[in-house]
Amino acid sequence: MAEHQMNSISTFDITKYFLLDVLKDIKNGRIQLPDFQRDWVWDDTRVRRLLTSISLAYPIGVVMMLQQSIQSRQFKPRLVDGVLKPENHEPNLLILDGQQRLTTMFMVLLSELPVIIKDQKSQKIIKKWYYLDIKKCLNSECDRRSAIIALPESKIARIFTGGLIDCSTPEKEYEALLFPLSKVFFFSEWRSKFSKYWQYDPQKLELIDILELEILKKFEHYQIPVIQLRDSLPKEAVCQVFEDTNTSGCDLNYFDLMSSSYCTSDFSLRDDWKQRENRFQSLKVLRKLRSTDFVQAVTLVAGYAKRIEATKQGWNIDKLPGVAGDRAEVLKLTKEEYQKWADPITKGFEESARFLHNQKIFDADDLAYPIQLVILSAIFTVLGERSRSFQVRSMLERWLWCGMFGEIYTRWYEARAGRDVIEVPDWLAGGSLPLTIVQADFSFDRLIGVRKRYGAVYQGLAALLRREGAIDWCTGEEINDVIYFEEKIDSHHIFPVAWCRKKGIDPKKYNCLINRTPLSAKTNKKIGSKAPSVYLEEFELCGTSATRLDEILRSHAISPKTLRRDDFEGFFQMRANNLLTLIGKAMGKSLSFESSEDFVREHNHENGRQYKLHPEIIKKY
Repeated sequence: MAEHQMNSISTFDITKYFLLDVLKDIKNGRIQLPDFQRDWVWDDTRVRRLLTSISLAYPIGVVMMLQQSIQSRQFKPRLVDGVLKPENHEPNLLILDGQQRLTTMFMVLLSELPVIIKDQKSQKIIKKWYYLDIKKCLNSECDRRSAIIALPESKIARIFTGGLIDCSTPEKEYEALLFPLSKVFFFSEWRSKFSKYWQYDPQKLELIDILELEILKKFEHYQIPVIQLRDSLPKEAVCQVFEDTNTSGCDLNYFDLMSSSYCTSDFSLRDDWKQRENRFQSLKVLRKLRSTDFVQAVTLVAGYAKRIEATKQGWNIDKLPGVAGDRAEVLKLTKEEYQKWADPITKGFEESARFLHNQKIFDADDLAYPIQLVILSAIFTVLGERSRSFQVRSMLERWLWCGMFGEIYTRWYEARAGRDVIEVPDWLAGGSLPLTIVQADFSFDRLIGVRKRYGAVYQGLAALLRREGAIDWCTGEEINDVIYFEEKIDSHHIFPVAWCRKKGIDPKKYNCLINRTPLSAKTNKKIGSKAPSVYLEEFELCGTSATRLDEILRSHAISPKTLRRDDFEGFFQMRANNLLTLIGKAMGKSLSFESSEDFVREHNHENGRQYKLHPEIIKKY
């Protein structure tokens, strides 16, 4: 009774198969790979290690396979590399773990073709034939691995001593006493021809008798332990098992799994995605969009549609279907749902690119959180034509900047994605503020703390300054125009590092975002390590009027007076105030400057001298 209960809840069986039986099933197509398995080519060292282990009857690890019946066919199968004309195209087992071990053994021992390997130095794909040096492998003092020889496709190789190994004909193999491992399971035929070649020399016959008994019989009797997953296991469980056990270290994303699953219905998800991916390449902000991002967006919209339908049917709010974009939810997406929403989502991504362009977010690298692009596209798809209004776009701008400056999507973003897709459209229709906006906050501390050129705050601030019309100091052109002509814009210091060091200014201050702004390389070169008053005078001598120069500086939220006086402290406080005002306006929040008081106290404590906020800032705050 207990045994029956165990079997009823088990999802797998453990058994052993003879190596030859497994290889025969690979050759006739009864054992194949699921389509999501990626090609993984071994190098010569791994191949010889594997062959060494089998020749010594050592274990090579467990293989995992998934049952595949016609009635419950979950994944599109594909043939193992090296299988040319299988007798049976319908597999009953799919290899989940052990792909390369089984592929290697099949190619070496049964395919009658050279083995495809990767050259360790050049990383190029090459072909080799594998042989046993008969005398070496029967020498107990000789390392077995050294008795396994790899020859090029021509079967001719020059060895390091200057000699030549030539196995280009069977007769030359016999002469060299090299046994081709491709003949392990055809030994009787090879033995007959070998014996005839040596005219039945007793010493040679004894040699191959020992070879058969001590080495080749190990191949013949070798058994592989197999964990066999039952076909009742759901797709998401197969994905989890694959990733937990796969020895090649390849992560299996849900697009791979879905692609293989959809192929069973004669629909190629990969081909469909390739067409859309090509379409997206014309928009720089979408150039890094991944297949997984796309199906995640489709899943969010499909989930939202189910929720709306349930609402229309009068479901209780507590029982409405959730909206999520996590792995488990994506794997539930049916082929029909994908086909229904793929085109609208494609338009949603294109509408997002247009929206982001208006926010001066031009390139994929300008967007800190790719998930925001996924959510935004889902929201545009849900809104349809309703998104084409100034009010809606203004509100979406607030959501975008809150998510970016609030660094909302740093963790648990998949759960928040589902919530955003529900809450943002509701808010746009007159509902309450989305949690993303409510929870978003920004402070003076983040302006001080961020020093990296990447990350949500830096990327957000760079885009916000572009949106506000920041001008390049050297050319007098808007940075947006400079970028359009593909000149590189980067984050550069306003008060140069060398100047700040001479003045003994705290690195925390001169390296933070307050002392950085997006400028061209040419402008940065002109600034050099000079005092601001010096390089500003040089800009004026080159033809930029003082009035125009002040306008340019203000476009970067910089106080011209403080810069002209080389007043780092005044500049620092005024720009911090200006940046906080700018960010607060974008987020639709009144940002507090109180944390700057903590900075003042800390600075006084560390430096032993009085540090005061700029009078204009005290007046404002």
